[in-house]
Amino acid sequence: MTTSPTHLMLLALGLVVALLLALLAAAGAAKLARLDGATYPAALARAASAFAVTFTLAATLTGVLAQVLS
Repeated sequence: MTTSPTHLMLLALGLVVALLLALLAAAGAAKLARLDGATYPAALARAASAFAVTFTLAATLTGVLAQVLS
């Protein structure tokens, strides 16, 4: 089965949006951790965790959407 360029472009756009959303969540988590008095390594760990969870969830939803559209 061939995939149309439109579907591939929508999938790529979805992944880019997921990446940007994950970066925004990570930045917010790091800022909130620092405001809470966490050290830089602890804030970085919270940001990494928030990035991983958000990107995994968004990429999974993008994959499900790609399956539904095809």
